Amino acid sequence: MGALNDIQIRHWIKAAAPVAKSDGDGLTFTLSAAGTASWVLRYRYGGKQREKTIGKFPDISLKKARELASADRVRIQQGMDVGREKQIEKHEQIKAMTVKSLVADYEEKVLPGLASSTGVSRRQKIRTYIFPAIGHLTARDVSGADLVDLLERVNAKHPKQVKEVLSVVKTIFDHAQSKKIIDINPAVGISHKAISGVAGRAGSTRIMLNDDEIKALLTALGKANRTVEFVTRILLSTAVRIQALMLAEWAHVDFEKKTWLIPPGDGRKSIREFVVPLTEQVIGYFQELKKIAGRSDYVVPVIKKRKEGDYPMQPGSVNHALERVCADLGDKIRAFSPHDLRSTARSHLGALGVPVAIAERCLNHTLGGLIAVYDQHDYLVERRKALEQWSTKLDILEKIHNNVVMLNQVA
Repeated sequence: MGALNDIQIRHWIKAAAPVAKSDGDGLTFTLSAAGTASWVLRYRYGGKQREKTIGKFPDISLKKARELASADRVRIQQGMDVGREKQIEKHEQIKAMTVKSLVADYEEKVLPGLASSTGVSRRQKIRTYIFPAIGHLTARDVSGADLVDLLERVNAKHPKQVKEVLSVVKTIFDHAQSKKIIDINPAVGISHKAISGVAGRAGSTRIMLNDDEIKALLTALGKANRTVEFVTRILLSTAVRIQALMLAEWAHVDFEKKTWLIPPGDGRKSIREFVVPLTEQVIGYFQELKKIAGRSDYVVPVIKKRKEGDYPMQPGSVNHALERVCADLGDKIRAFSPHDLRSTARSHLGALGVPVAIAERCLNHTLGGLIAVYDQHDYLVERRKALEQWSTKLDILEKIHNNVVMLNQVA
């Protein structure tokens, strides 16, 4: 004992070269290539060489390391495996993790390997739905009944979110199972259909937001990210598909003619080019996006990737942002997707008396049958009047709180 001194230790640390120096009787000072200085006690137990990490230097001084090593040697002589005891104690601490602590470990080790949009979506669901219900519980004490109760709460407000929340819960507890914090994943055997039924299935009926829900949405958008605000307003006002707006380029937006040309294909789901008439309100939304986009060729670029190149924003980013808006609004609005804004516009166009043919062309739907064969007119003028009428109603819904009077029908 006593082969080392503080001057030697500090010299080795300053030299920054990996070392392992014995102080005697099993106590060893180690310095890793990464510069981590630690105290290790090496001993024999059951005829096998073992070791225990006592702690890091300088948190534990040379004098303190000798005291702890001496105490451990006494226990070893009494037949105790001190290294094994520390491992068991550490694992017991891990098994006592709360769900919040488990999620922190999950987000650190699992989410970086996923797509950024997936990470954003999972974090949002964790904080909106999972933490309020079970975040305070010890992870190993969470039961299937706890998760069913969590999902029932989600279903009460946002039935379409049940399937995705269940998926996130399963992956979190898969992580816990991999770390041996739990033996069985409590989410196994739970079906989203048993919770939400038809409402939670893909392909269920589209949401058409009513007047009160639109009022709540338009008010809430003022507090949202500005890009998301104007993207949402454009989607609601024009009834276009979100893919078309995410791929839109400034070269296709004509502020003088008040039109936006959507080219065919490339994820836009259009077999031929389509001209969208822009109302004064929508022109204003595009102008705001122009300020945000700067020199990008895209109407809605990814700002963070500007140094790597020019990229359009992914639809998932808008989806996730609108999920947060819906969560904040609670009972004031049903959970909806960007595509539901398209359905909402179509429903209100019909309620405003817009003829079916014009309303369908506003959505870039083909008219089908003999109409498609003999009627090649694209109703640009009529569509502009219809969308102006719709924009006017949206203005009224945002500015006043009484019932909206039916506007004059499109001629």
